[in-house]
Amino acid sequence: MLTTILTLAILQAATVQATASTSPACNSEAHAAFDFWVGEWDVFPAGSNQPSARSRIERLYNGCAIRENWMPLNGRDGGSLNSLDPATGLWHQTWVGSSPGRVEFTGGPVEDGRMILTGWWPGAGGPDVDGLIRMTYSRESGGAVRQHGELSTDHGLSWQTSFDFIYRPRATSAKE
Repeated sequence: MLTTILTLAILQAATVQATASTSPACNSEAHAAFDFWVGEWDVFPAGSNQPSARSRIERLYNGCAIRENWMPLNGRDGGSLNSLDPATGLWHQTWVGSSPGRVEFTGGPVEDGRMILTGWWPGAGGPDVDGLIRMTYSRESGGAVRQHGELSTDHGLSWQTSFDFIYRPRATSAKE
């Protein structure tokens, strides 16, 4: 009886191992469209040399997702999970912060390599002012990434800057 149980356990483990090793990686060019955001970052408001946050962006789950861990120096933390839907070619981001609720963004890369994601964010324009947020991620000089957020309270007819961050590669110290 014990031999039978051990044999079944070994066969089950081998089946799981074989299935895991044959599952396809998300290694297409479309899956790599957001890889420029992957890294350890110090985040600055555009035009400032005073950091406002740290952010860790990781490619995970066999290359099928990109996860952000947003760590502001003062304020509310949160994070996002980003993935490509191969059926539609669209990228999806789910943002969850330290206040209730979540925001869903959808979009994708444009010809010049920027990633543009748009979503409806309750309270984005202040209390009782919901709006669309359009985030544009672009490569900058020195390996930096810009995340430019724009708000529209008229369903996309007009846009105004809501936030503008520069992600600079984090300089690691010997202590870390």
